[in-house]
Amino acid sequence: MKNLIAVVDDEPDIAELVSVHLTKARFEVKTFLSGNKFYDFLSRHRPDLIILDLLLPDIDGLEICKDLKSNPELSEIPIIMLTAKGEEMDKILGLELGADDYVTKPFSPRELIARVKAVLRRPKEDKEMDKIKVGDSLLIDRAKHEVWVKGYKINLTTTEFKILELLVSKKGWVFSREKILDYLWGREKAVLDRTVDVHVRHLRIKLGKQAKLIKNVRGVGYKLET
Repeated sequence: MKNLIAVVDDEPDIAELVSVHLTKARFEVKTFLSGNKFYDFLSRHRPDLIILDLLLPDIDGLEICKDLKSNPELSEIPIIMLTAKGEEMDKILGLELGADDYVTKPFSPRELIARVKAVLRRPKEDKEMDKIKVGDSLLIDRAKHEVWVKGYKINLTTTEFKILELLVSKKGWVFSREKILDYLWGREKAVLDRTVDVHVRHLRIKLGKQAKLIKNVRGVGYKLET
């Protein structure tokens, strides 16, 4: 089945441009010119990825992102922010709220499609490693894309889950920020190294006391150590 992409942008020309290129790339696409129309759709359907403009006429895109990422039933849907706001702090704020990637206008449609494919890409599942236990309190279920701390499920974004999954794959191994970026976005990456720090900080907050498992190796990157 085709992946369903929801495009939320109040500029009809931009929405049409993105839709045409996504359709050519064999995605199913639904476009929305306002936040309210998107929410109405979301009450009945679940897209595989959302391309979200920040400057919407009715609801601020950052508020939509924050709302979705705080909803346990919707938080795992990847979000790519597409906006004219190109300042670094705007990007960092979007990432802080849980966005998986950030593309600024004007943009290359080919680059946007590459970003969509990269975010949707998932590592092949190893059935023998579906459930990974770290210490006595942390359980990672790769098949269900779930993380449990002391028996309580915590809601991670797609990017946060993939970072944790990577660190767990080789306990004690130090992964540089560059390696983490490669794992997240491959050759299509065009984001700041600081992006990794933002996602790791968010991940640590959600892990609570288990955040101590993720060690920062100054000047290099991160590792997971029990």
